[in-house]
Amino acid sequence: MLLCQVESLIEGEDNETGVLANVSAALASAMPQFFWTGFYLVKGEELCLGPFQGTVACYRIPYNKGVCGTAWAKRETLVVPDVDAFPGHIACSSLSRSEIVLPLYKADGNVWGVLDIDSKELSAFDETDKKYLEKVTSLLSKHLAK
Repeated sequence: MLLCQVESLIEGEDNETGVLANVSAALASAMPQFFWTGFYLVKGEELCLGPFQGTVACYRIPYNKGVCGTAWAKRETLVVPDVDAFPGHIACSSLSRSEIVLPLYKADGNVWGVLDIDSKELSAFDETDKKYLEKVTSLLSKHLAK
């Protein structure tokens, strides 16, 4: 159901900010147990805060730093059951206990951003979350690839 909603939100729309804002709102609405849902976009050698739902967040995250920067550098989804155990975790909010970060890819395969979702609970994300959220990021990458 969520995938259908995401497809309908992005269909025929080229307003990147609007699409990412609505998708973050749809994800936050569908998964209220996650307190922060949003996007960071690649600008040079850092990720810059994009549309999100939740508490205030870090403005910039360097390449290969924290969970978001590491997912970008490794070009893979990271599921972190306990952010305190992640080397170099950047604590944008002390409420975050676990996290999933998924890269967004350009048509040429380079990363143009990440989807970041945080939970107040330990081990909040599993393989099912990863599978379906990767479908969401795949839709976004195909639609918004630059």
